Amino acid sequence: MAKDNDNETRTALDEINESLTGLEQKVQNSQRTIMWVILAIGVVVCAILIWIYAIRRPGMAAADNAVGQADITLSTGNDSTALEQYRQVADNYGYSAGNRAALNAAILLYKDGKYEEAKYLDKYDATENVIGAAAKSLQGDCYVNLDKLGEALGCYDKAIKISDENPLYTPYFMMKKATVLREQKNYSAEAAVYREIIKDYPMYGAQNGIEMEKYLKRAELQAEAGK
Repeated sequence: MAKDNDNETRTALDEINESLTGLEQKVQNSQRTIMWVILAIGVVVCAILIWIYAIRRPGMAAADNAVGQADITLSTGNDSTALEQYRQVADNYGYSAGNRAALNAAILLYKDGKYEEAKYLDKYDATENVIGAAAKSLQGDCYVNLDKLGEALGCYDKAIKISDENPLYTPYFMMKKATVLREQKNYSAEAAVYREIIKDYPMYGAQNGIEMEKYLKRAELQAEAGK
């Protein structure tokens, strides 16, 4: 009887030992998994740090220096050389310096009447509600001069949206839109723009010497006559 009890005890101990061994193996496997995860995270962190300190920061510094040189050239009145410098920065760098260089290049090209070449506006990230909106408006002006009125309207609509109801700039872009609509003989749409300006920006006309009611009436009469 005692022998049976010893056997039962040993069997129970064996089962416990097997369970502990299995548990230990799971712990070891988990430790290996955690170790590989930590190593992977470390590699990613190192890659990010290398990109920031070895690539991004030097790149930003070089771009800032290059666009600064172009600014100095422009300040001396040498527009043609400044244009080439801005173009190089816009073509070879990203970052905010490259973005600004694209806009400055487009402005200089527009001043020279090179509307098709002012494609550098396509490189410009127009998000800021004043400069970004003005850049989109300038792009619309290029399209107007190229007689691409549909594309011009799209740019003015984007300028209106980006300007985010700015009381000085939004109605100005809306007036440009109305002018294009008039050129397209879309008088009803033109009138709708004037109504929106009068409703949302009632002081704009008086502040800028524009007889908004007169413009609206003219568009409404022509829209009615065209029916």
